[in-house]
Amino acid sequence: MELIIATRKSSLAQVQADRVIELLKNKEHIDAKKLLMVTEGDRRLDVTLDKIGGKGLFTKNIETALLEEKAHAAVHSMKDVPFDLAEEFELIALPEREDIRDVFISREGINFKNLKSGAKIGTSSIRRGRFLKEIRSDIEIVPIRGNVQTRLEKMNEQKLDGIVLAAAGLKRLNLENIITDYFDPRIFLPAIGQGALGVECLKRSKVKEHFKRLDSIETRITVEAERSFMKALNGDCHSLIGAYTKLEGTDIYMIGAYEVNNKIVKKDIRGKVEDNIEIGKILAQKILGDGR
Repeated sequence: MELIIATRKSSLAQVQADRVIELLKNKEHIDAKKLLMVTEGDRRLDVTLDKIGGKGLFTKNIETALLEEKAHAAVHSMKDVPFDLAEEFELIALPEREDIRDVFISREGINFKNLKSGAKIGTSSIRRGRFLKEIRSDIEIVPIRGNVQTRLEKMNEQKLDGIVLAAAGLKRLNLENIITDYFDPRIFLPAIGQGALGVECLKRSKVKEHFKRLDSIETRITVEAERSFMKALNGDCHSLIGAYTKLEGTDIYMIGAYEVNNKIVKKDIRGKVEDNIEIGKILAQKILGDGR
């Protein structure tokens, strides 16, 4: 048996799919191959994501391939997956999570804190842009989109002072050496699900049990808490929303941030691991209560 895994065409998406293929081989002794897809989010690089509108810009086309049974599963970056999956689908596995932090890549090797006033930093993320301005109100945010290689090229072409990317993607691409600074994730809160991969299947799939055995309990606990937080806020990739989640023994600790009335509200919460989904909801309520 050979399984087919749908994924985006970017180098990072393919490396992520390759990781799932490797896990399948090692744990289930099953071979798999990739089905490469282009999504709406990949096509429209000329505008920021909030201008394209709609949820699932990086997942919808891939889900169509599952419905048409062209693939047995799809591999996504969890930060691209909307909280409201269509009822035909399920996130069958969340394998181990990579580094959750955001990082700064400097064009000339200058640390973020030492950048000149008015330095131009590239990011299309509302969350990253606002957190950058919280730390350095004197910098200029320049919107850039595309895969990792495209953003690095744009940084050089546009002579930007630097860009912000996810540590996880760079580490998976073996590009950790280009990182200038790591941002503290308790202050510069990561995107929901950042660093985690999601394996999506049809609920009716006859092979989903093979993928289910790739699941990491620790990853699922933290990511489901964050997605519960996002769902309670009705947040998406166009919202300023971030979360830092850590398992501490039998406890789960979360810090959440959300923009309420043009103000970033940040709160934290601690609770039992088994209450992870409820904790996400309570944290959202705390933030909304304080922001009104």
